[in-house]
Amino acid sequence: MLESEKREFILRRPRLEDAPWIWRLVRETGVLDENSSYVYLLLCRDFADTCLVAERDSQLAGFVTAYRLPLRTDVLFVWQIGVSSMARRQGLGLRMLTELISRCRDENDGGVSFVEATVALSNEPSQRLFKSLAARLEAQLVHGEGFLETDFRFGNHEAEPLIRIGPIGDN
Repeated sequence: MLESEKREFILRRPRLEDAPWIWRLVRETGVLDENSSYVYLLLCRDFADTCLVAERDSQLAGFVTAYRLPLRTDVLFVWQIGVSSMARRQGLGLRMLTELISRCRDENDGGVSFVEATVALSNEPSQRLFKSLAARLEAQLVHGEGFLETDFRFGNHEAEPLIRIGPIGDN
């Protein structure tokens, strides 16, 4: 992929009107946990500083939803990453994550030093994505206990171990 083709994506803060499109993209991926459309409205309104959308030709091509941990504000927890079928295999997921982390690190309150997520071991694309992110940030990636299968008491959901990347230097 040429660098000029990658620039076609506009990365920006989500707006309230993006919420239905994020919800739709989650459903279309077929692999992300579906949440109510209300959750995406809240994320786009109340957590816009820690979320990001990518658009191309005025269409949503991808998104990252994340938030700062209330008791450890130096941690950005990545909740979901979605990329539309038209934008896959173009490095958009890594580009969105890198941009979001950069934006969060530029904040006056010290920004973030760590990125965390829980990812099922069977989710190889996300496992590769976070490994690539750690390499790009020149930061350590460690695995820890996230959510066990038994934590998902009602429903069929596999365990999601914690991934922690950091500390993030001044890259």
